[in-house]
Amino acid sequence: MRESIFETLIGLAVLVLAGVFLWFALANGGETKNTNGTVEIGARFSSAASLDRGTDVRMAGVKIGTVRAITLDRERSEAKVIFAVRSDILPLGDGTTARVQSDGLLGGSYINLEEADGFGEIVACAPDEELFGQTGCGEILYAQGSIDLMTLFASFASGNGGSE
Repeated sequence: MRESIFETLIGLAVLVLAGVFLWFALANGGETKNTNGTVEIGARFSSAASLDRGTDVRMAGVKIGTVRAITLDRERSEAKVIFAVRSDILPLGDGTTARVQSDGLLGGSYINLEEADGFGEIVACAPDEELFGQTGCGEILYAQGSIDLMTLFASFASGNGGSE
């Protein structure tokens, strides 16, 4: 009898602990529109095949944000990628490039921002402006998707990848 009470108490403690972890995950894992210290910017890619929500956004190898959303622009046949980045990196020069890069042959992908000057600046959208809207706020104009290694290898194997 004594052992069954002890086992019941241990079981209850495990359930309470699991409940605390579940509450913490639900409280802190929800998506928020604009967390403290971040702003949303975006870019259009011809392919976002290797990107997912939560993918890192880096600048000079330093993580400055994450991918927030990926949607399809059917009119332009492009993927619109919205990422939340630290607000202290803005403004960026409008020559800035967003490039999907790989951490190695077997590593995951990330978006690398390479800042470059231009004729203007990329700034965060005001509350009454829309990202990818008419004003062009928050949009990186130069974006390069990831290179599909299988297509690249196939082009070399068929003889279309070398110079003649």
